[in-house]
Amino acid sequence: MDTDLWGIALILLAGFLAGGTYAMWKINRVLSALLGACAVMAVLAGAGRLGYF
Repeated sequence: MDTDLWGIALILLAGFLAGGTYAMWKINRVLSALLGACAVMAVLAGAGRLGYF
């Protein structure tokens, strides 16, 4: 796959993870925090793949 496509896919994955974080917040805050951390890592990796770092 192309590098740009990987970056876009990672940012898309981060969006799904952020949605899961929001939905999970009232049920389990520890799991929600872990999902949020994964979302941040996916955004950073996607931005890195797209050449923003």
